[in-house]
Amino acid sequence: MLYSILFLVGRVLFGGYFVMAGYSHFKNTAMLVGYAQSKGMKQGKIAVLVSGVLLVAGGLGVLFGVAIQIAVACLILFLVPVSFIMHAYWKVTDPMAKMGDMVNFNKNMALVGAALMLLMLPMPWVWNLF
Repeated sequence: MLYSILFLVGRVLFGGYFVMAGYSHFKNTAMLVGYAQSKGMKQGKIAVLVSGVLLVAGGLGVLFGVAIQIAVACLILFLVPVSFIMHAYWKVTDPMAKMGDMVNFNKNMALVGAALMLLMLPMPWVWNLF
């Protein structure tokens, strides 16, 4: 029972992180479009909105324990490209910006690893909402 509770708490934290990040893409679209364009994304608005959808869909899938393969695919479709495009620290010359991008790149790679590990858990997960 304790492990089931811990797993549920982990799902809330992990899935909730992505839901909130996706919500931020919609709430702060203009700011994020400017950031995306500063990193060379010509279609910044489309990228921000599509990535917001991927984040919310992936986060909700993990949170509710449904369509896990699709949820993980959404998260990976967001995390891998954004890491190499938006956080390409090896291209940055400013030391502080480089450190920030390196931290975000490495965090995203760790999140990819965690998302992939979700695929190895027996399904259906405990305490699914659907």
